[in-house]
Amino acid sequence: MLILALVTLALHGVLSGLFYTFSMSVMPGLNAIGPEQAEAAMRSVNRKILNPWLYLVFLGAPIAALVAGFLADAPAALWFFAGAAVNFAGSFLVTVAINVPMNNALDAGKMSWQEYSPKWTGWNTLRAVASVAGLVLVGIGLVNL
Repeated sequence: MLILALVTLALHGVLSGLFYTFSMSVMPGLNAIGPEQAEAAMRSVNRKILNPWLYLVFLGAPIAALVAGFLADAPAALWFFAGAAVNFAGSFLVTVAINVPMNNALDAGKMSWQEYSPKWTGWNTLRAVASVAGLVLVGIGLVNL
């Protein structure tokens, strides 16, 4: 159980770092160049990020927290379940419902960089905050094992 809890914590940490990095450096860096260049760069990023390592972290974090919740005793189980729920709502659902459709709109030329960047970054920052909250909840679960 301890190994699963540590893996869960690591997955949440990596996911938090990914979202944080986009909001704090990638998007500001892209905003500092011309819109056409930024759009081209973001299209490339959106294609390259879809790989097994992303899926491992993106899907693995909430699933690992859920499994840890089922295997842990109270009160740790509740913290793991809370971490899974926050991650699922704030990371997975926001990604599927908002960020990915915006990526698709940018890719199809249906959204300009000026419209895309502030909205996408705002929602991504929410994903970062939710992921950090999930990380903290999982950490509390780990301490309560």
